[in-house]
Amino acid sequence: MIIYRNTVENFNKDVFSGLIANKLENLFLMLNIGKESQGEYRSWNNSLEVVSSVLKYSDVDPNIEVAVEYQIPLTSKRVDFLISGLDKDNQATILAIELKQWDKAEVTNLENCVKTYVNGQNGVHPHPSQQILSYCQLIQNLNETVQRDHVNIVPCAFLHNYPSNNKDVLEDTRYSYVVSKAPLFYKDGREQLAEFIKSHVLKPSDKDLFEIIENGKFKPSKALQDAILDLLKGNDAFVMVDEQQVAYATITKLVKDNIDKNGKYTIIVRGGPGTGKSVIAIQTMATLLSEGFAASYMTKNAAPREVFKIKLTQGHLDKKYIGNLLKSPISLENCYKNDIYPCLLVDEAHRLTKHYGHNQIDDIIRCSKINVFFIDEDQKVTTKDIGTVDLIKEIAKKYNSRIIDDPSLTLKSQFRCNGSDGYLQFLDNLLEIRETPMTSLDGIDYDIRVFDSPTKMKEELEKLNKVNNKSRLLAGYCYEWVSEIEPTAMDIILEDNFRMQWNLRNGQPFAISDTSFDQVGCIHTCQGLEFDYVGVIIGEDLRFENGKLITDQSMIAESDKSSGIRTCKDKKLADILIKNTYKTLLSRGQKGCFVYCEDKNLSEYIKNLLRITNETV
Repeated sequence: MIIYRNTVENFNKDVFSGLIANKLENLFLMLNIGKESQGEYRSWNNSLEVVSSVLKYSDVDPNIEVAVEYQIPLTSKRVDFLISGLDKDNQATILAIELKQWDKAEVTNLENCVKTYVNGQNGVHPHPSQQILSYCQLIQNLNETVQRDHVNIVPCAFLHNYPSNNKDVLEDTRYSYVVSKAPLFYKDGREQLAEFIKSHVLKPSDKDLFEIIENGKFKPSKALQDAILDLLKGNDAFVMVDEQQVAYATITKLVKDNIDKNGKYTIIVRGGPGTGKSVIAIQTMATLLSEGFAASYMTKNAAPREVFKIKLTQGHLDKKYIGNLLKSPISLENCYKNDIYPCLLVDEAHRLTKHYGHNQIDDIIRCSKINVFFIDEDQKVTTKDIGTVDLIKEIAKKYNSRIIDDPSLTLKSQFRCNGSDGYLQFLDNLLEIRETPMTSLDGIDYDIRVFDSPTKMKEELEKLNKVNNKSRLLAGYCYEWVSEIEPTAMDIILEDNFRMQWNLRNGQPFAISDTSFDQVGCIHTCQGLEFDYVGVIIGEDLRFENGKLITDQSMIAESDKSSGIRTCKDKKLADILIKNTYKTLLSRGQKGCFVYCEDKNLSEYIKNLLRITNETV
């Protein structure tokens, strides 16, 4: 999505007349997109005025097109400024410019990261060249039309407040590679930037290059379960962006520097659904292994472990080797000596529990030298889940483990739900988890549909599943597991002759089995995994009555022994767990989510929020 586009001539007029920031703000409001901060308005005025002066000096063709604030499809990341046209060889080119208001920075020992002040705080951030290079790599990798039409995406960064006499910091040898791929231009380097622009974009293109990067054929990045083998073989299946790069660099550096020294370390990485927690964990493990450092991936959730094991086994990796890579916290219960495991990368840490008297957080910290907890407290879905940041810190102190909990390790970049932060904020509003600005999905590019018939929802989802077996039906805890005792019985019986069984009987991984679409998955078969599309059945435990959203723990199935919600005496906790469960289910789809509600009032409430009419579903 491009927020603003115009010719160089008209852009310069908007800047000169002082209209550019107001126009951008109005476009953001019209498209229902929240700005990142209050300072963004000031940055538009400051940065774009300087860019305009550079364009005037460069004397480029006034009919060349520019764009401001381009959100890369399937992600939540935005490129500050784009210029499109043809170079001297008539090569279709888009020049991508990262604009920074920094006036100073410090080198760090973290891969392609620097330290600087942003929003009044001194912290670790990706090097500007690394940031814009990763954005351009995303565009190239995700956009099949860019690849087919041979559109050249050229990155650079413009630090218009940063004096060139301090450039040795940003051009330190440790950043040589990214700077060579994405050159830097400084406060007193406007002439050089002008020459760089003219060398790459000389005249307008006959093709609408912005249309290509905005609406070309995009393919989502591989789901982690499909890419894990590539990662362990050293292939770059994912591009790390922004805070993902910082987290990855922090963990790998800490392990390399301290694995052979005394002392224990506990790192906390926070992030919501789709922010890349699992990808960072697996990528970090792969990097460490490739460089001779021991590391294991650990998660309580059996579903992703089993899927990963199958994928790696299909890649002919040794089963014993796989067993050492992918761990359950239960495996630590007989571990009594410190530092047995050099590095444990603990995914879905919010799902850790007490098991036969063993506190799994305690076991992990006690039995490892370096432990990394990837956590989202809003994804706790059972009364047994004990994973919280506070408890991790408390136990780390017990074992004198140094705690690394920094704002730079909070993941924000969204790569699920078509990269829509707005969709996740909408879910928070819908489920009354927290108030957000997103009370509707106007302008959000995500395929969400509300169905009056569960059978119709299944039929539409099945069409999508036939393409690549990456669509699944999911449901809340509301339906008795009758087929556990009577194998031919149906567990979920709804209107319009909808009759299906839970997935838990066939023993095959729900995410990749060829027969999974014939059954319905629960939270335990999908948490930690992702699909192209999901169809979510919302049961009677979530309803809309008398103008209010209510949860009803009495509607949880008696056969549900895992969640503990039905018998939970803490009504507030039960309410939170029901809502967390549905948020987790509703955020499993990369491209879209279909919804069927047993409660018709809830269905109409969601339709009203989405401005959907009965005729459109």
